[in-house]
Amino acid sequence: MTKLKKIIFIVALVAIVILIAILFFKPIIKYESDDQQEIVDNEEIVEPQIIFGFNVDTLNVHNNTVKANEFLANILQGYNVDYGTIDKLARETRDVFDVRKIRKGNNYSVITTKDSIPKAKYFIYEISSIDYVVYSLLDSIVAWRGQKEVERHIETASGIINSSLWNSMVESNTDPNLALSLSDIYAWTIDFFGIQKGDHYKVVYENLYVEGKCIGIGRVLAASFNHYGKDNYAFYFVQDSVGEYFDNLGKSLRRAFLKAPLNYRRISSRFSNSRLHPVLKIRRPHHGVDYAAAAGTPVMAIGDGVVQYARWDNKGGGNTVRIKHNSVYSTAYLHLQKYGPGIKSGVKVKQGQVIGYVGSTGLSTGPHLDFRFYKNNKAVDPLKVESPPTDPVKDSNMEQFNIERDEWLDMLNEIEMNTKEESPVI
Repeated sequence: MTKLKKIIFIVALVAIVILIAILFFKPIIKYESDDQQEIVDNEEIVEPQIIFGFNVDTLNVHNNTVKANEFLANILQGYNVDYGTIDKLARETRDVFDVRKIRKGNNYSVITTKDSIPKAKYFIYEISSIDYVVYSLLDSIVAWRGQKEVERHIETASGIINSSLWNSMVESNTDPNLALSLSDIYAWTIDFFGIQKGDHYKVVYENLYVEGKCIGIGRVLAASFNHYGKDNYAFYFVQDSVGEYFDNLGKSLRRAFLKAPLNYRRISSRFSNSRLHPVLKIRRPHHGVDYAAAAGTPVMAIGDGVVQYARWDNKGGGNTVRIKHNSVYSTAYLHLQKYGPGIKSGVKVKQGQVIGYVGSTGLSTGPHLDFRFYKNNKAVDPLKVESPPTDPVKDSNMEQFNIERDEWLDMLNEIEMNTKEESPVI
């Protein structure tokens, strides 16, 4: 046999051996693979039960609601926690949550061992539908806050007003709390106690869901409110990590001042240079607006500022608060029943903060607020004041704002108007 033939013979022999090996081992390999797959398919995968971040497969979870006259000590002693530990918990975790604020009706969970005499390992108190606080009762007492996952579903609403925005929401089966959100957004541009029959609105907003349950209204994302035939737009836009509402031109809806300092029934007297005084029965200037309201109605600062004084006005104003907002504007609130908490000269106040309550002190014939507005220390008609706006959308953010605004406008335009008017108030 020549050398070439020997090489060919050896190569052929090796090929035959490899072929036999493949044919012999293939069914075995296949059999083992199928067998392993069958085991995997038949094996039940059990997901661990996670509650408030804890794997509770080897623990018991007791869910309950705080009852009347029930305190933390009552609850934890029922799960074999001694009073000394409870006292230590209350003292050492006060900076996280003050257990004295535990309220009737709120939910709580106690995670215990599965022993014959179960002992609490963790106590979870639900501050709200979203927020909760966890207390660890292990070797060292530790507390921390947490939040449940919140899902945001986008919804729409529309309606025509007959008597009030609130009633319109109720009649159209919309959460009336949306009316409060809109009144906050438009507080600087629309006086909601002066809205007219026939005014109408369209809104895109969020409903918040926790564990599959709707817990209330989230943010209003876009709105159109037609008042006196004019569309007032509001678009939620985030710039510099802060969300704010702007009109369709990118101007802020927030102004330096609220349109009104309280929820009032009616305007009983307007700004005048010659008004017949109801008590003195003489004509003299009335450089303010009288808002008729029930005694005790909260009165709010219409803008940020510093209290110049909170004192009795001997000229007939009774209990009076005056606030300096900046170098140009100041406001005064007369005939107050009493002052708000902590209100005194030199105190800083925030817009919307309660600075007093409607009363009838001084020269007054009944409960009302005499509200006065000063520009450069000169009294001006509060109902005619054009409140200066805050910063608009920045030029660098305008392109993105326009994109988002146009998307919301398209959605608002697609909302069909709910033409069913609410039942009139009788």
